[in-house]
Amino acid sequence: MRPLLIGHRGASGHRPEHTLAAYALAARMGADAIEPDLVATCDGVLVARHEPEIGGTTDVASRPAFASRRTVKELGGEPVEGWFCEDFTLTELKTLRCRERLPELRGTALDGVDPVATLDEILALRASLSVELGREIVVYPETKHPARSRALGLPLEEPLVAALRAHGLDGPGAPVFVQSFERDSLERVGAALPVRRTRLVAAANPGGVRLRTPYASSEAQTPGLEEIFGHAEAVGPAKELLLPRDAEGRSLPPTRFVEEAHGAGLLVHPWTFRAENAFLPAELRRGDEPAAYGDLAAELRAVLALGVDGLFCDHPDVAAAVLNA
Repeated sequence: MRPLLIGHRGASGHRPEHTLAAYALAARMGADAIEPDLVATCDGVLVARHEPEIGGTTDVASRPAFASRRTVKELGGEPVEGWFCEDFTLTELKTLRCRERLPELRGTALDGVDPVATLDEILALRASLSVELGREIVVYPETKHPARSRALGLPLEEPLVAALRAHGLDGPGAPVFVQSFERDSLERVGAALPVRRTRLVAAANPGGVRLRTPYASSEAQTPGLEEIFGHAEAVGPAKELLLPRDAEGRSLPPTRFVEEAHGAGLLVHPWTFRAENAFLPAELRRGDEPAAYGDLAAELRAVLALGVDGLFCDHPDVAAAVLNA
């Protein structure tokens, strides 16, 4: 079976991420799945943003009416200054427009065009794209900082489950993967719906989850692959856990991560593959400009050769060409 091509936050290499336009473009470029990161408004509506802090991905900083809501909160164990989704109603949030999260690498010509998308809008779009393209588009939502959100009285799992049910995506064969860095979030979803779940694993991120394997830092207090199998059907590792690099950024021999995960009964969906030089190993970069495109196709062929079951990509057009070659 062809590996699952997941449009990471939509076709986020081409449009501002987590917009309906980015998701639609990803599917039309050949992505099998669209991936919304979910956070909650103060009135409990799930919307797609990379983080609860929205200063970097919307034009909220330019809105005088919301200047007083700039604040400092803890996020991922660190103080973060900005504007936070949980301080806005959906009506207020809908007045904002999305911006490119990586303006130093990607163009901003499409900034200020698209409003923030709700989960309900995304699920409706998924259904219409499936009809338009004649194939079932998978939705692959991530619960972002779910424990933090629950502590604020804005749980993510219950409204996610309700939305999936409302759109008929609640059966064991539904075109759905739910992903999270947090086990509790996946267990809550799994207790309510028989959908597939993915445990995300960061390579070296104090705010994320790291595996207790030879490929992660030794001090991490994290689960092994067998434990993940108890609450998820797939593991979503940072690509460096499969394709490590040396201190100069050049590729090292691949690890046995995929083989070991498959041995534990898990699918493997690594993240994130991007075309810009800034994200590629040194030998695949083209020129010195971080924003210039390097040889993403070569990196994709290398990870596909390991037998992965899917991958997250900002440039689904490139990935689709490699998969269809």
